[in-house]
Amino acid sequence: MEPTEHKEQTLFYKWCLANSETYPDLNAIFAIPNGGNRDAITGRHLKDEGVRAGVPDMFLPVARGNWHGLFIEMKKRSGGRVSKEQLTWASVLNGLGYLTIIAKGFQEAREHVIKYYSA
Repeated sequence: MEPTEHKEQTLFYKWCLANSETYPDLNAIFAIPNGGNRDAITGRHLKDEGVRAGVPDMFLPVARGNWHGLFIEMKKRSGGRVSKEQLTWASVLNGLGYLTIIAKGFQEAREHVIKYYSA
């Protein structure tokens, strides 16, 4: 059985914490919990607080090369759909100087981070 997006992101986050000595400040990565099912009241409160559809799942506030930081949209290895809002956010954030990638699974996310640190 293929891991869920949640499981892939959890594995990736644990890898980041375990490798923060090899990749400086990698332990500064954090999740942006925009997804998930919520009741109507909680959904309204979050929207009022600024939750936006399509914002990537994780952010690494570490500058490398010409980039101010790295946003990561996690998907499961196969079958994960990228929404129009997610593509729009990726384009906007890239234009603002933040590398934004869509990773299909833990392994792909890890490869992107390793490449990002070599910039």
